[in-house]
Amino acid sequence: MRERDLGRDPLSEAELAALFRGRDPRQFLNSRNALYRERGMKDNPPSPAETIRLMAAEPNLIRRPLAVRGGEIVIGYDEDGFERLLRTRR
Repeated sequence: MRERDLGRDPLSEAELAALFRGRDPRQFLNSRNALYRERGMKDNPPSPAETIRLMAAEPNLIRRPLAVRGGEIVIGYDEDGFERLLRTRR
């Protein structure tokens, strides 16, 4: 497993677009983030493209932990999801 500190080494817009390809990036927004609350994103979510732009500029908007293996992504504290990733052979 490889760890990446998104505060020190944030994901670029291109990396985020590739990571969320085929998924709605809005489902990966951190609802506890101040910017999320200030902008009222729960009731007025940004477009997918704007979400990616905002996440690249403000990495704390990305819900964590975030684990990726192959094409599968697990976000938040999803113990079952993490166990599934660990059992999956690549």
